[in-house]
Amino acid sequence: MHTRLLGRGLRVSAIGLGAMGMSQSYGPNPGDRDAMIAVLRGAVERGVTFFDTAEVYGPYVNEELVGEALAPLREHVVLATKFGWRIENGKSVGLDSRPEQIKRVADASLRRLRTDTIDLFYQHRVDPDVPIEDVAGAVGELVQAGKVRHFGLSEAAAGTIRRAHAVHPVTALQSEYSLWTRDPEPDILPTCAELGIGFVPFSPLGKGFLTGTVTTATEFTSGDIRATIPRFDAGNRTANQALVEHITGLADAKDATPGQIALAWLLAQHPWIVPIPGTRRLQRVEENAAATQVALSADEIADLNELATRIGVQGNRYNEQHMRLVEN
Repeated sequence: MHTRLLGRGLRVSAIGLGAMGMSQSYGPNPGDRDAMIAVLRGAVERGVTFFDTAEVYGPYVNEELVGEALAPLREHVVLATKFGWRIENGKSVGLDSRPEQIKRVADASLRRLRTDTIDLFYQHRVDPDVPIEDVAGAVGELVQAGKVRHFGLSEAAAGTIRRAHAVHPVTALQSEYSLWTRDPEPDILPTCAELGIGFVPFSPLGKGFLTGTVTTATEFTSGDIRATIPRFDAGNRTANQALVEHITGLADAKDATPGQIALAWLLAQHPWIVPIPGTRRLQRVEENAAATQVALSADEIADLNELATRIGVQGNRYNEQHMRLVEN
């Protein structure tokens, strides 16, 4: 596995692993905890060193899972988790990035992750009620205390990134980015390039759509977040199928999978981009990791860009409630 540098000092595998789906959002949760631990440990054996979780996933149970799985391998991995929610009675009930809350979350996450230091601590969503300067200052204090190594933001606007970075260096910005979610390109990626900030795309496979495994005939199970996302309405899936068909054709020609093409496209955009596809299956971990061996020519990248621009994407990437939490 190749490695990449996020910010000015966090070296990670070129493909990471997002653990959220092991505890929520994609239908019934796996009943076999040992199987998920095996996937996480198997990922390390295959060269993945970068693992992403959050207190709100579950809540809490995802951090506990990642902590149990990776504690024996701690020296070989980079752990990223997130703060920024008010959680009551096992449910997220709103944003909360007050400095005192950030510090409470850090201590709790350290216990659940079974570690002394969080490698990358993201603000999960920007809290409009707390100045970003106060957030950056609080994380900076955690860095000084040795509890956190690096500060990150998620779904933040360019202006917010700049203000935070002026107080404490931002190592990575995590937002949705893929061939069918190009929102970061006009402002966010140039800002990251200018300031030396790494970029971590979540949902780099379009929540499964870009792999070709989601079709117009797919019926989402209870608890699957895609059932609430306009982009996954049956009509929009039909309209968006042309992009997947092109990706699939290119994958066939290169003896690769559609998912590998989608990840290879991301890796080709900038050397400081590190996707974190999620999965519950070791086979998919292996497939995703192998995307680092798929080389796309300049013409192939241009063809993908042209097609994605020309046909566009139908449907918002979140429902209205979740879109309100994304800074523009």
